[in-house]
Amino acid sequence: MKKIHLLFTLIPLFFSCNDSGVSNNNPFVPNYTFSMDLNMNLPTYFNLKFVSNAVYVPNIGARGVIVFNTASGYNAFDAACPNQALSDCSTMSINGINAVCGCDNVTYSLFTGQSNLQYPMKQYRVQVNGDILRVFN
Repeated sequence: MKKIHLLFTLIPLFFSCNDSGVSNNNPFVPNYTFSMDLNMNLPTYFNLKFVSNAVYVPNIGARGVIVFNTASGYNAFDAACPNQALSDCSTMSINGINAVCGCDNVTYSLFTGQSNLQYPMKQYRVQVNGDILRVFN
């Protein structure tokens, strides 16, 4: 009976350690700690209120942050090319619903952060509070 009690005590511990499945381990993009609030009532971020729109925010993370409205929420990714060493060409640009690496012209989906290469875009967390988006890692 004690073994069963111990089993029921340990099982929740295994399931309570959830990291949301996001792995930010990438040898090309360093980890920076930051937190920023974006007010979507301001003209700079107003387009984020509409589905499939993206905004580039410079001077955060490794190469700035791209924030994207997915219709079901928001994604935030570092704008550093995830499969290139940091260099003059490694800041990604927005092209509709994709981000494009300036070094190799590889396209990454802003819905998933994926491309056909090994590393996806480095993703950050987003919290929504009314018209304020908090992006952090």
